[in-house]
Amino acid sequence: MLTRRNLLGAAGAFGLSASRPGTASAEAVLGDDGIYRQPWFLESFLELEEDLRDAADAGKRLAVMWELRGCPFCRDTHLVNLAVPEVSGYIRERFEILQLNLIGDREVTDFDGEVAGEKRIAQKYGVRFTPTILFFPEQPEGLGDRAPMAREVARVVGYQEPKAFRRTFEFVADRHYESTSLQEFLARA
Repeated sequence: MLTRRNLLGAAGAFGLSASRPGTASAEAVLGDDGIYRQPWFLESFLELEEDLRDAADAGKRLAVMWELRGCPFCRDTHLVNLAVPEVSGYIRERFEILQLNLIGDREVTDFDGEVAGEKRIAQKYGVRFTPTILFFPEQPEGLGDRAPMAREVARVVGYQEPKAFRRTFEFVADRHYESTSLQEFLARA
């Protein structure tokens, strides 16, 4: 069971400092749709190729985070993991996070030019659980010609403790996916 006490102990064991009680969710905001958001998450026209290009131009990588109203693991990702300054700071410096709703209806333009609602894009990428984070290559060239899941360099399904969560982003930022699997990379930690 994840508790604030366990988080503080785990954060200390990992060399991380958790926020003080009462400030852990200082940045996360619960939206009208019931999904937590970080004010630094990417706001875009939901055109994946353009979002990836913009991220690359800023020296960052693009990650798409799928969430769902009422998902306790999505909540913990925001209120626990992203409340750890060393975790959120690392991610903010290196990634643009585009947040999508697993059952949402906002129109998204995929890398292959298909325009569809969030729910349809989630189905296309085989996203069935939340949170799911999809990580994409540094450049969009040729992505539209690949099958949707073959466009990703990494995928995380479900909640990860803060240390593993940050290490997953390190796996992508440092391109470890070119030489090993995410599971092997995390096991070495």
